[in-house]
Amino acid sequence: MDIPWGKVDRTAVREVDVRIASYNVENLFNRARALDQRTWAEGRPALEAFQRSCELLEEPVYTTGIKHDILRELRRLGLHRSDTARFARLRQNRGRLLRRSRDGRVEIVADGRADWVGWVELTTDRVDELAMLNTMRVILDVGADILGVVEAENRLALKRFADSGPAVADRVRYPHVMVIDGNDERGINVGVMSTTEYPLIAQRSHVDDVDATGRIFSRDCAEYHFRVPDGRRLAVLVNHFKSKGYGGKTASDAIRLRQARRVAEIYRDLVTNHTPLVAVLGDLNDTPESTPLAPLLGGTDLRDIVAHPAFDDGGRPGTYGYCTARNKLDYVLLSPSLYSSAVGGGILRKGVWGGRRGTLWPIYDTMTRQVHAGSDHAAIYADLDLAV
Repeated sequence: MDIPWGKVDRTAVREVDVRIASYNVENLFNRARALDQRTWAEGRPALEAFQRSCELLEEPVYTTGIKHDILRELRRLGLHRSDTARFARLRQNRGRLLRRSRDGRVEIVADGRADWVGWVELTTDRVDELAMLNTMRVILDVGADILGVVEAENRLALKRFADSGPAVADRVRYPHVMVIDGNDERGINVGVMSTTEYPLIAQRSHVDDVDATGRIFSRDCAEYHFRVPDGRRLAVLVNHFKSKGYGGKTASDAIRLRQARRVAEIYRDLVTNHTPLVAVLGDLNDTPESTPLAPLLGGTDLRDIVAHPAFDDGGRPGTYGYCTARNKLDYVLLSPSLYSSAVGGGILRKGVWGGRRGTLWPIYDTMTRQVHAGSDHAAIYADLDLAV
């Protein structure tokens, strides 16, 4: 999308040493149709069926029971009659998973994962162009030096999006853009964008981290390292914890608890290994007082920027939906060395549709319908003076 942004003077945006922010962009160009909140009543069970079908199809041997379960999930997705349905698509590239008879019978003919090459994937819709515009407006207005991005399709999509923004002193505003594909097959990954002054110097993925239960991260705890102007290293952990949106509460809470424990371990390892400047960012999909987040928010010395006396929440504590206290899902957590340099922060929610009629808080003039919202999430940021 080519937008005539013109040039932006960075000093006109704000005057702080460094701003670190987190923003769930809810995909930039294409988004899984099942994730559309307007069709959530149908999309939620479709996502559950998609997740379960992906697990079943990876089984090395399809027993009679597994074949029965695969068919059940394919029916839930509408894929028993055709390879293409409203929310999903069945790819059978080599070999066959199933056979559809003219009399309406459907049977699984593959006896295991080695018998065919293919997968189930979610169908996508193009994101509304005004929504893309308003997503970019949020990013520009936040004006972060380091921006953790949640739910980006991939690096190329995020790079194209960043490059379409306005120039700063005849340079691309965010020359450093990185996304590492995570464990979620819906194309909702975590990434980062940074300015010239904060070059990306190292990165590490935690997609394969496991505990006694199995793989930990639904997406990733992407670890990005930046060099700050005085030569020190700043580590940023970008996260997107398990959603409450689908699946049972007990199971979802247990996954977020495991994720919080692991992020806490990663954070402590960084500090122990002489990286005192650490920020943990992202959509943690739970509230500050919740049990699943306790290992991270209560079990470490990380401080939430919202606790800073100069933090401005705009009169509402939340970052999602109606932005009430129970919708405080997005975080910028700072190590003591970073928090001691904090001078303030805030929540920018002008790109979020303000309630049922869009009037709960000021929104962009380019948002006349809910579909035009830049995201369901507000951006949250911390301002730091690293010279302190």
